[in-house]
Amino acid sequence: MKASKMIDVRSDTVTQPGDRMRAAIASAQVGDDVYGDDPTVNALQEFAADLLGHEASLFMPTGTQSNLVALLTHCQRGDEYIVGADAHTYKYEGGGAAALGGIQPQTVPFGTNGEIDLDEVASVLKKDDIHFARSRLLCLENSQHGRVQSLDSMQAARDFAREHGLKLHLDGARMGNAAVRLGVSLKDIAGCFDSVSLCLSKGLGAPVGSLLSGDRAFIAEALRWRKVTGGGMRQVGMLAAAGQLALTDGLARLQEDHDNASYLAERLSGLTGVTVREGWTQTNMVWLDFDQDCGAALSAWAKESNIRLSAYGRVCRLVTHCDVNREDLDQVVELITRFLEQE
Repeated sequence: MKASKMIDVRSDTVTQPGDRMRAAIASAQVGDDVYGDDPTVNALQEFAADLLGHEASLFMPTGTQSNLVALLTHCQRGDEYIVGADAHTYKYEGGGAAALGGIQPQTVPFGTNGEIDLDEVASVLKKDDIHFARSRLLCLENSQHGRVQSLDSMQAARDFAREHGLKLHLDGARMGNAAVRLGVSLKDIAGCFDSVSLCLSKGLGAPVGSLLSGDRAFIAEALRWRKVTGGGMRQVGMLAAAGQLALTDGLARLQEDHDNASYLAERLSGLTGVTVREGWTQTNMVWLDFDQDCGAALSAWAKESNIRLSAYGRVCRLVTHCDVNREDLDQVVELITRFLEQE
């Protein structure tokens, strides 16, 4: 059976702007943002700073650049940032901090709950010694593969960072999902960190963009690094208008994605040949582990049925978002069921 429309559950990055967002894009007032003259960008940055409880924010093309600029701003060449071994800033951003900033990563393992053990961090901190890189920054991630870290754990990391003279950065690409899961505000989460990167183009539904927030001095320096790394944009208010809606309409509907992910996980539970990872469906992601190495075959077979999913080896990640509904998810369940029955 072939789905009547393309159903894409590979990621929440695949969302399409709706009519309201397209209208906002088309009617946005614009100016030259490198000169600071784009009124829509300026309004978005002020709105975001207030929403996160930071003094200032900076609109970025991508989350990767937002994280990179944060690291370049916090650290000098020869410094070190401490980060989870499977974190996006370390594993999935091309080694940018090392390649472009001369910043050494020091990894520590994630726990089964997606948190970093602060005792592990303490064990890798470098003494003030000419033989060692200087430990300058601790990077956290929330959510981490869909798993949400508690407010208590983030506050503990803040206290730890202050005690050890570290700055604290959050890769909060999906911190909106984390806030909804925890029942707290974005400000509650961002208040634990010196800097936060928030992606607008994932579950929040904008086509492009991320925001970096921090105090005014930090953002002033980050602005320079944004230019150095090629992120100085011109009449970008059209994208900022989409970002504004992402932080209002998009944020307000994230619970629906979480509910749909729980529905999907429940429907897939009990199928022969696959296990839904227990405790991982906390936001909009469902993780599956297959009994056999069949992920590539499933992805190829699904594509023929007009369904796109991210399966590889024995692992599959399914992500809910604003462009998939429960009828779509029923078709995903049916496809996986039929595939497993023929294996």
